[in-house]
Amino acid sequence: MSDLKVGVLSFAHVHAGGFARLLAAMDGVRVLAADPETDLAAPGEVRGKDFAAQLGVDYVDTYEELFAWGPDKVVVCSENVRHRPLVELAAAHGADVLCEKPLATTVEDGAAMVEACRAAGVRLAVAHPVRFSPAYLAVRDAVRNGTAGEVLAVSGANNGYMPGARRRWFADPELAGGGALMDHTVHIADLLDDLFDASPVTSVYAQTNNVLYADDEDVPVETAGLLTLTYANGAVATIDCSWSQPQHHPAWGGLAMQVIGDRATLEMDAFDQKLHGFSEASRSGIELPYGVDLDALMLRAFLYGDDTGPIGVTDGEAGLRGLRIVTAAYASAREGRTVTMG
Repeated sequence: MSDLKVGVLSFAHVHAGGFARLLAAMDGVRVLAADPETDLAAPGEVRGKDFAAQLGVDYVDTYEELFAWGPDKVVVCSENVRHRPLVELAAAHGADVLCEKPLATTVEDGAAMVEACRAAGVRLAVAHPVRFSPAYLAVRDAVRNGTAGEVLAVSGANNGYMPGARRRWFADPELAGGGALMDHTVHIADLLDDLFDASPVTSVYAQTNNVLYADDEDVPVETAGLLTLTYANGAVATIDCSWSQPQHHPAWGGLAMQVIGDRATLEMDAFDQKLHGFSEASRSGIELPYGVDLDALMLRAFLYGDDTGPIGVTDGEAGLRGLRIVTAAYASAREGRTVTMG
């Protein structure tokens, strides 16, 4: 059996390096990367051929060369606004696609991506690794088997660093499509999409601000947000999507969720499998993670099929539903009203 050929399109996203390393370490997988669009990298951001050398993966200068190599599958890690052209390029070459979240910056682009992959007969998946968290799967099982009873409310928080400190495009509204709301709403929205079997969101209310980085002229986007979602099944959910983690904290952030049913309350923390301590040398807190690697589980399911584990990778349609929620949330925050979704 020949090796699986996987292309990594762009190193723009902060997760690109981790994905490339994990793929290169898998038996039977060959990796080739291309990162030609480095014009928007800030001084000090290592991209392109130099970054590929650090990762130990093969590199070509253009996407055309990468597709001439004949990849079976590709992972798109570009700036959000560049997702559509790269996904459409992959579809035209018959390659399955795992696209970083959010799916796109507009619903129009997201819908076009879903249609392009459908028409080409290739798979479109979206990078939501938290679906593979043992904590989430335990919550999912308790809801699915009736232990929690009917879900009445959900309180979720996906907080983290302001990622523009590592890749400045995250704070560029044209390239990212927004700020914290665009970046961090979709993970929990995706979990709830799965938990509720794609029960539609009927209304969205959101408030945002940039208080946390108000004095930083390089951060013109919102850095904090709070959403309230009403679902057709009657559940109400709140999502804190803020970039509220201080840069000096030993961890980037986390994702926690409380699910309140009429029979039980369930709590999960997707990234709290770690030992906490204090370093005398650096006079700072330290965290030593352990447990499963969610990115590795997601990548393996994408490469080899959803039957490799208890849950599948988010598909393009689910990614599009999450994007519709984000779009409605921006409208709500801008207009100061609840947005009804059709």
